[in-house]
Amino acid sequence: MLFSLPLILAPALVAAHGAVTSYIIDGKTYPGYQGFSPQPNAQIIQRQWPDYNPIMTATDAKMTCNGGTSAPLSATIAAGTNITAVWQQWTHQQGPVMVWMYPCESGFSSCDGKQKKWFKIDQMGLFGPALNSNDWGTALVYKNLKWSSKIPASLKPGTYLIRHELLALHQANTPQFYPECAQIEVTGSGSATAPANLLASIPGYAPQSDPGIMVDIYNGKATSYKCPGPDVWTG
Repeated sequence: MLFSLPLILAPALVAAHGAVTSYIIDGKTYPGYQGFSPQPNAQIIQRQWPDYNPIMTATDAKMTCNGGTSAPLSATIAAGTNITAVWQQWTHQQGPVMVWMYPCESGFSSCDGKQKKWFKIDQMGLFGPALNSNDWGTALVYKNLKWSSKIPASLKPGTYLIRHELLALHQANTPQFYPECAQIEVTGSGSATAPANLLASIPGYAPQSDPGIMVDIYNGKATSYKCPGPDVWTG
């Protein structure tokens, strides 16, 4: 028993940060990836990521989908409908939540998310007066272990990646990025796409030096916060 104890504890320690583990659309739950044991052909809509470790730099190639490349399934969602990401665990309460989408015009198997086509559909940074408070988007994830976002009602139907990103800022000037991607098929009669000025590349949507990324929330000097990257496109 003495030798088995570290093995039992290891997953809990590694999982201390957390990640999206399922998605809810119209009351139906779609399993995501639970971590630790990537499985070939796992019947999930989420792109499996290699580990729970945070991404420390905005230029890391893993920023796109946390190292995940493909999933065998996708979920259908009508434009104008909410998708809710669910976490089993999340521990940090300072930092923004950002939700992105990316069109996969040629289908999911060839969609690597590396072009300048990402657009935000939702975000929440600081909603209180003090950076060193718990008045942040990630504090709501900490409290509820859920985040619900509306697919823009006018969005053009098609296949898309949806990317949920938590940016933890609890350590001064040491940002930690936690992104995951899932595959969705948007239906509806819309024809709109995000304008060019709101499109971004991931990695590369903001430099590491961006004040929304490299920030000391405890120094008492900053009085406001702007999420890094482009503004939200609501459609």
